[in-house]
Amino acid sequence: MSTTATPANDAETPLVLRQDDDGVTILTLNRPRALNALSLPMLQALRAALDEIAEDHSVRAVILRGEGRAFCAGHDLKEITAHRDDPDGGRGFFEALFESCTDVMLAIRNLPVIVVAEVQGIATAAGCQLVSTCDMAVASSEARFGVNGVNAGLFCSTPMVALSRNVPRKLAMEMLTLGEMIDAQRALHHGLVNAVVQPEDLEFRTSEMARRATQKSRAVVALGKEAFYRQAELGVEDAYGMMSRVIVDNLMMRDAEIGISCFIDKKTPEWEDR
Repeated sequence: MSTTATPANDAETPLVLRQDDDGVTILTLNRPRALNALSLPMLQALRAALDEIAEDHSVRAVILRGEGRAFCAGHDLKEITAHRDDPDGGRGFFEALFESCTDVMLAIRNLPVIVVAEVQGIATAAGCQLVSTCDMAVASSEARFGVNGVNAGLFCSTPMVALSRNVPRKLAMEMLTLGEMIDAQRALHHGLVNAVVQPEDLEFRTSEMARRATQKSRAVVALGKEAFYRQAELGVEDAYGMMSRVIVDNLMMRDAEIGISCFIDKKTPEWEDR
């Protein structure tokens, strides 16, 4: 097991902690006093960590968690307010902030391994966006979810992109326009999370899910994850056309040959990740 920290700007305290353990990388958002709010330096640190993971072939699954009592409370409104005094009223900073946030969400989506959110507390606004963007999520029974920027005069437009691709439209509109939180069980019922467990079981259950992913071919998971998100945006006919080509490419991979042979012979495959 190894642990590294990703600094951001000149902050003395690492904003993102990285821990590696036998193929599973744990990224921890580390601003507990600010409820892990996504300041621009935090987003930059998270993007840097994701870029490192993308190039690290020893990583086979990622867990994203928050330090302290919150998973992530969204963007840092104090940071946003401070830039109102900029000569342009903050527009330049706001553009950079949300461009950076979008880059992080797309980096998670494009990562060639599964990313599992471990949600122990509140996940609001961009924090809920993070949960929605991760491939899977496990929540504590004490977790709560919201896209409640409307309460502060800020419609959660960017969180809406990921949220509306995870839950039914009417629930998304309810959350976005009423600004009210939903509990973990309702999040589970509507597909925002995969499982809800007692707080004391959260770390174990999330690790168990991530470790099951490490037992699969990294190359096959990477191909399948990319294909999943690509086909989801297409019409049915186009999706079938594209995925027919993908599955043929998959069959030409060495790990497909190994896996099918081992399945027929009732053996445990040893993946070559190619």
